Amino acid sequence: MLTNLKVDPAQLPKRVIVCGDPKRAALIASKLEDHRQIGENREYHSYAGTWKGVEVAVVSHGVGSPGAAVCFEELAKGGVEYIIRVGTAGSYQREIEPGSLVISSAAVRQDGLTSQLVPAGFPAIANRRVVDALVGAANADASGLQVAEGITLTLDVFYNGVLEFPHKLYQKAGVLAVEMENSALFVIASLRGMKAGSILAIDGYADADLLESYNPHTDAMAKAVEAEALIALDAVVSVS
Repeated sequence: MLTNLKVDPAQLPKRVIVCGDPKRAALIASKLEDHRQIGENREYHSYAGTWKGVEVAVVSHGVGSPGAAVCFEELAKGGVEYIIRVGTAGSYQREIEPGSLVISSAAVRQDGLTSQLVPAGFPAIANRRVVDALVGAANADASGLQVAEGITLTLDVFYNGVLEFPHKLYQKAGVLAVEMENSALFVIASLRGMKAGSILAIDGYADADLLESYNPHTDAMAKAVEAEALIALDAVVSVS
């Protein structure tokens, strides 16, 4: 039994979709044939079923790299081989508008967790085959949403304190979006032999005042989350 996920590894498929929100995990799992819950503990809700004839699990990991890392590590212990994160992010680029999608090819490590796992120069990179599978699935998607591929940034802070993070520096460097878990996923996958990728629905601009303009509950976001979930499912069963 996996300690924190409370999942029997014998029930865990080799291909997994992960997301932060347990309700989103349940929603994605409902799309699977013969879906069933295989574990529940804290923020970690786990489901299994089949997508296009292939066994797939869906697991929620909560918010932020430390808690998500527990999920990723235990999935690795359970024998998972392919893992795709379905998440949300704030855009750094004006042309990447709310309601669009970003496929992350790598993550800037501005989280606190990975610096305690690997040296400063160790890269957080998505598996190329998983990225290509996501791009292929996105190209075949009929939703018509804008999809970009590139570097994202992982940060621990959601609401600012007295210190200012240099968002504009990374914006100038061409980083597409900022979120809170990708670098943990990519580093842990590299260390544990999993093949990982991530697709993100853009829920706003990172340089906006969250208290005034942040709203992840729009119809456009619901459409984007629906599209990224289907893209991720197609990608995770097709990648090899």
